[in-house]
Amino acid sequence: MHRSAPRLSRILACAAVPVMLVAVGCSSDSGSDSKKNAGSSSSGSASAKPTEPTVEPAKFSDLPGDPCAAIGKKTIEDLVPDAKKKGGTAGKSSDLSVRSSCSWNGLDDKGLKGSQYRWLDVGFTRFESDQALGSGAERATADYTKQITKAKAAEGAQKVAAEATAGIGEEATVVTYGLSKTDEEFEYATVVARTGNVVVTLTYNGAGYAGAKTPTSADIVEGAQQAAKEAIAAVEKTAEATPPAKGGKDADKGTEDDAKTGSADGKKETAGSGDEDSPKGKAKATPKS
Repeated sequence: MHRSAPRLSRILACAAVPVMLVAVGCSSDSGSDSKKNAGSSSSGSASAKPTEPTVEPAKFSDLPGDPCAAIGKKTIEDLVPDAKKKGGTAGKSSDLSVRSSCSWNGLDDKGLKGSQYRWLDVGFTRFESDQALGSGAERATADYTKQITKAKAAEGAQKVAAEATAGIGEEATVVTYGLSKTDEEFEYATVVARTGNVVVTLTYNGAGYAGAKTPTSADIVEGAQQAAKEAIAAVEKTAEATPPAKGGKDADKGTEDDAKTGSADGKKETAGSGDEDSPKGKAKATPKS
């Protein structure tokens, strides 16, 4: 009886050894599987990280340094005879690399009968590429459409018409209409053109005073298109001579002064009477510049 007890203890001890080995083996396999699963999860999350889209860089990083020089002197002499300021009047701007403009006006009384009044203004607006807002070209295209709509909605405009025109930038539209003011009939043509990320808005109009004939719409359109071609060419020439991106202010962040420039919306000119440029009653008295 006493001798069988030690034998029983040894048998139980030996039987316990395989059980412990099995337990250790299971524990080891479980750890290995856990590491594999963790590695797989980590790899999956890394590969699933989305890539941030990029926008197309803006084509033009600057505007013509002098907006009044963007249209040739010969063209100004032809379109605005006897201009008050032959060199033009530059509009106000907080950043000339983003927004600029210039205007000319004059009353030519050298004819046999009456006088001819002409007004010409040109405005340039450049858009930067922006990750949140889109490429400069896309934003300029949106503004191009906006400016056409604005021209067609000119206060008091009659017989409004809009037509796409070729050969001026990447896309261009000419808006024509008639307007009665200062007791005279004016003919208007506004050319809105886009090249890359720059929009050019040019308005040309005229009227006959003191019995002179009103200019034809065809003549006004022809003059506006010629000036617009030169303005677009000035933008493209500037790009060739300008280093990449200066990082100027965005066109949408212009100051109130920018919005009031004559070329931007033609408000000063359209008002006609009440400003010093109005030719009303000055057919023979307008001073020469």
